[in-house]
Amino acid sequence: MPEQASSSGFTWLFFALLTVGSWGLYGILLHAGQIGMGDPVNGRYKAFLFVGIAYLLTAVIGSLIVLAVNGADWSFPSKGMNLSLLAGTVGAIGAFGVLLAFGAKGTPAVVMSIVFAGAPIVNAVVSLILHPPSGGWGSLNWQFVLGIALAALGGCLVTFFKPSA
Repeated sequence: MPEQASSSGFTWLFFALLTVGSWGLYGILLHAGQIGMGDPVNGRYKAFLFVGIAYLLTAVIGSLIVLAVNGADWSFPSKGMNLSLLAGTVGAIGAFGVLLAFGAKGTPAVVMSIVFAGAPIVNAVVSLILHPPSGGWGSLNWQFVLGIALAALGGCLVTFFKPSA
């Protein structure tokens, strides 16, 4: 269902912006949930437990419903399963890292700004390593390189000039 719809027009952009909004709220809500647990020592882990429950409800049950509605064949090649499990593990480690950063006195505004400035840089570099440009490294557009540099600069500026609480 979403797969077919995303091929037309700007539906893919809607889904991308949905993700931007959701992930933009993630750190703020996770920090608030951690505080709301009323447990200064274990509140972040309690909050993360509920993040896991939310993932179960959304990712597992939601995916099963969409697969059933789309008439999926229910075959899962091991390569796809292993890479997907690795992706989920890396994502969960990242989410756990956000919590640990909050526990080490990082604020949502700074932690999430660094994460969302740094993650695209990692994504771009790893993507280029896995799929080098056809014209060689020298064929990269200067705008692409500038974008990576600006993302890094943005993360640094947010860290160095964070608002005082």
